[in-house]
Amino acid sequence: MLPVSTQSRTEGQREENNTPPVAVAQGDVPSAALSGAERPGPYSGRSPLLNAQTSHVSNSRTAAGANASASRRRRRWAPRFFEGTDIFTWLRYLYRVRGRIDPPYWYIAGIITLTSTVNLMLRYLRQGWHGDRIRQTVVSQPPLFVVGHWRTGTTLLHDLLACDPQFSYPDFFACFNPNQVLLTEGFFRNYAHFLAPEQRPMDNMAVGWNKPQEDEFALCLLGVPSPYADLAFPRSAPLAPGALDLSGLSEHQLRLWKRTFQRYVQLLSYRDPRPLVLKSPPHTARVPILLELFPKARFVHIVRDPRVVVPSTVHMIQSMTRSHCLQRPPETLENDLWERVLTQYELLYRRWEQARPLLPSGQMHELRYEDLIRDPLGQLRQVYQALGLAHFERALPHFQRYLQQTAGYETNKYHLTAEQRALIEQRCAAIIQRYGY
Repeated sequence: MLPVSTQSRTEGQREENNTPPVAVAQGDVPSAALSGAERPGPYSGRSPLLNAQTSHVSNSRTAAGANASASRRRRRWAPRFFEGTDIFTWLRYLYRVRGRIDPPYWYIAGIITLTSTVNLMLRYLRQGWHGDRIRQTVVSQPPLFVVGHWRTGTTLLHDLLACDPQFSYPDFFACFNPNQVLLTEGFFRNYAHFLAPEQRPMDNMAVGWNKPQEDEFALCLLGVPSPYADLAFPRSAPLAPGALDLSGLSEHQLRLWKRTFQRYVQLLSYRDPRPLVLKSPPHTARVPILLELFPKARFVHIVRDPRVVVPSTVHMIQSMTRSHCLQRPPETLENDLWERVLTQYELLYRRWEQARPLLPSGQMHELRYEDLIRDPLGQLRQVYQALGLAHFERALPHFQRYLQQTAGYETNKYHLTAEQRALIEQRCAAIIQRYGY
């Protein structure tokens, strides 16, 4: 419908166009290592393409960052995330897509078949060793959920909160290899670094086994309906209509989703008893279900200018699909994504607005990404005060170290056509008005 175009241009060129470029989240802000291997890591420093045939992205950096990135080559290979599932889930997806995997990806399907079989065996082994204790684990401290649309700064906020030593979080290993948690983590962290990607497909944010990650990936790999399965099977999408807000699930599927998510949180709490900080954009549309499971859960909601968020989300899905697909993406993917992203944007914020009355004072706080970038410590202090979180002063040195290590980064610039800008402003008018954009 409306493919996004991007241009690198000088300030003089920019002034000749009445429609200014907008800064788009490139991983929001780079993550930085704070506490050795346990905390988020720094950017790796290469700019991806939005559309290799028609457009490119302008990525501004400091001279030091540019020189550092030029001095080393980063490998781009990474495993498909479906390699972390179990054989039963994998076979169910193969049945749903009628086995339609394109020939270039047959070898990947073979790898997934092998790894998913091993994953199931290891999960049974974990159940034998730890199952009773995991089921008996009481989540005494309710989770803190970081919610918001994709590309609004949820990663930045999650990484910052994960720097606070009083919190734990699901890391890359727990989200992409949930069946092997408690069993093989030490091996992968110490001897299998090469199996983890060095950066995210849609931007330059560094990833690794210890970095905070979205629990939605784990839920998808554990077999419950998730919109993330569409990344692997773009020609068969949507595989789980209504999974974003759980409205399309049957009663049986919804019970399974609740049980799986609760058991996953118990697993994380058994591994590390500190209060959890969880981040997944789909949770923005699931607040009533999350409150049913964790009545005292707290939510911090971050928003960003939709004129930045929408094209960045389109780019993110394109990049993630190219990195994880088992089917050739359709030629109309980019055009279709504009409508899909805008429709999901409207649904996500409609569900969030409906859930507002369920969240009393002390359980919900909102902030804008622009304010977080302008005054990160001040905004974090407000989050702690609004949600009744203790020990801000103890966490302050960790926040400061993070911000020092990520200083100097500038976001990409996208150029929206007048038609694209008008479409976003029409479809996202309620959010633009409510949050002052």
